[in-house]
Amino acid sequence: MSAAPRILLPDSRGARSSYQLGEPGPWRTPAGPLTARVAYAAAHVVPAVWADNSPEAPATLDWDATLAFRHHLWSYGLGVAEAMDTAQRGMGLDWAATTELIRRSSAEARRIGGTIAAGAGTDQLDVTALPDDRRRALSVVTDAYREQLAVVLDAGAQPILMASRALAAVARGAEDYLQVYETLLSEAPGPVILHWLGVDFDPALAGYWGSEDLDAAGETFLQLLHARPEKVDGVKVSLLEADREIALRARMPAGVRMYTGDDFNYPDLIVGDERGYSDALLGVFAAIAPAASTALQELARPGGQARAHEILESTRALGEHLFAAPTYYYKTGVAFLSWLNGHQPGFQLVGGLHSGRSLPHLVELFRLADRAGLLLDPDLAAARMSQYLTVAGADSLPTA
Repeated sequence: MSAAPRILLPDSRGARSSYQLGEPGPWRTPAGPLTARVAYAAAHVVPAVWADNSPEAPATLDWDATLAFRHHLWSYGLGVAEAMDTAQRGMGLDWAATTELIRRSSAEARRIGGTIAAGAGTDQLDVTALPDDRRRALSVVTDAYREQLAVVLDAGAQPILMASRALAAVARGAEDYLQVYETLLSEAPGPVILHWLGVDFDPALAGYWGSEDLDAAGETFLQLLHARPEKVDGVKVSLLEADREIALRARMPAGVRMYTGDDFNYPDLIVGDERGYSDALLGVFAAIAPAASTALQELARPGGQARAHEILESTRALGEHLFAAPTYYYKTGVAFLSWLNGHQPGFQLVGGLHSGRSLPHLVELFRLADRAGLLLDPDLAAARMSQYLTVAGADSLPTA
């Protein structure tokens, strides 16, 4: 057995010293579907290497690598949450590319029997060009949702009603949110997943559900759920507040799932306690898929709760670092780990978003991923990290 590779890594002072990588964790793919929890990983997209993926340019994707990453997630028994904020909705992925992404990913899911849900929002709209008249603007927003829902339904994916920047821009109170969402739920042919995305992920969504007071916003959200529970499969709550999620969960209608979107507190929320548990729809699961799957397999075994929690807890420091403020740049870290693990040919994101994190941030990300056993091919990861450090100029740093 060959020795684990070593690499010169800068420390917090910028001095380089030898770092020896560990071994991958004892991860395993499931023999059948995961049964302990319903779990989706929100997947990122891989840009074509030789394309103008600069800010404001139309997104050009590497379809082979993008779809192969989804097969990686499916192989671990996870569902794919497609075209969500992890895929850079509103941060580089335009509606034309999103439409193609939903169609291609859904076709792959059908072909192999994978689970897929896809985001329907309003990001085809120019928020600055919405009508001044509020009623007309709300109608435009509703029609934009309808257009995207039609694409998701036609592709055969489970719809996720994403939070809308356009709705946040024109709504004047809870009644406007309820009007739009109740209309969409009444028209939906089957249950959808609702998404409450907090301002840490998107500052443009401040005041969603009609109030910046999260207690008041939560009451509006619950009013909607109780009005049409038969049209809601579940809700994805991404507020990064575990106690608030648990309180909401306890008041939701029977049969409506809580899909945690809390990329900080997911170990406790998913394993649960006497108050119940949350299912999962998480961006962090794209980064920790082997560990997440193994934990959920343990959770299905009698007496496996402790081991499941131990596995998920071992990834928490990585998750907290990935989603550190400014949280909306977490996609950079997801793509960096994807590149280190050989899932894409280069470290790029559409819209130039691969520049969203600093060298110190990515060095620490490398360390944390290694300690969590999530660098699946240590030799490849070490080689690629060395390449990145050279390009970043870290070779000029002093050695300790």
